[in-house]
Amino acid sequence: MRLKRFLFTGFFSGYSPFAPGTAGTAVGMLLYFIEYIVFGPNIHWGVNLAIVLILLYPSVRICDWGEIFFKEKDPGPVVWDEIIGYWVTMLFLPYSWKAAAAGFVLFRIMDVWKPFPIYQLQNLKGGLGILIDDVAAGIYSCVILHILVRFAGINL
Repeated sequence: MRLKRFLFTGFFSGYSPFAPGTAGTAVGMLLYFIEYIVFGPNIHWGVNLAIVLILLYPSVRICDWGEIFFKEKDPGPVVWDEIIGYWVTMLFLPYSWKAAAAGFVLFRIMDVWKPFPIYQLQNLKGGLGILIDDVAAGIYSCVILHILVRFAGINL
């Protein structure tokens, strides 16, 4: 069970006494840069997409484990969903500190604000309910970042 807890708490970042969701998102950002270090600056966007798609189903299970462990719906220390949500945010964007920071801030705003229909998605049961609102917040954040880059001329 310790390995499962290690995962659903985002490598124990979910036990942060201050803003565990933000701590989990920071772990997601760290993993994003580890990917960059491992694969180099010319990594194809398809690698990120493949990682996200491959991790979606196991992520539902990982979040299920957290709900079972804490015996409550969407417990605060379960932050694996923030890690995946951040990675969804960063899909198709260039690797840079500016892009990573913009994605971090925008994802946290969307995850806390939960605009329609994100808030309603978290009512789904189990790990899917924990994960899906963060995936949706990541999609919103990703779209907004792409709009800023393409139409507002912001250089990330």
